Amino acid sequence: MLINKKSNMNFQTSYLNGVKSLFKYYRSLAEKSIAQVEPEQLFLRPSEESNSIAIIIQHMAGNMISRWTDFLTTDGEKSWRNRDEEFMEIIQDKAQLMHRWEVGWECFEHALDSIYEEDLQEIIYIRNEGHSIMDALNRQLAHYSYHVGQIVFIAKMLKPNEWKSLSIPINKSAVYNADKFSAEKGIRHFTSSESSEDSQEKER
Repeated sequence: MLINKKSNMNFQTSYLNGVKSLFKYYRSLAEKSIAQVEPEQLFLRPSEESNSIAIIIQHMAGNMISRWTDFLTTDGEKSWRNRDEEFMEIIQDKAQLMHRWEVGWECFEHALDSIYEEDLQEIIYIRNEGHSIMDALNRQLAHYSYHVGQIVFIAKMLKPNEWKSLSIPINKSAVYNADKFSAEKGIRHFTSSESSEDSQEKER
């Protein structure tokens, strides 16, 4: 079977641009949620078996730093990572917590920016299991969006009467759709035209 190299490169370029937009989108959802709760609420646990927003942030940052530090030459599960500690109430201050969040994202985004189309099929390892870089990015996109969903859900529970929608507000779908369909049809990423209140669909 012949592979059209030009078509394959176009696909890879489209994939990279799309996945970068999605990571940026999910980071934004988390940060908009965090901004709506009181600093002390970041450390509240909905139940004994649940994680606080702070613990989720600790875990996400720890994962990013481990997975994406020297990701081309070392295993993504670093020997110096203490994953269990990420689920303990270590950080008790919002400023320190957000610094940890920034460090994690800075590590990941630096790695992401170093990836080019021709690199996507290169093999990297996570716990001795080989992944193409594309598969590793897909794995992390699923992982990070999963935890961002938890952050949004917890924040919304903590601010039920003051919550500012991150999505299409209730009873506004018709207006939103009318605006979308009034625009010229074209190929564009859904995150490129999102306002602070709109997204792909209403979060539940």
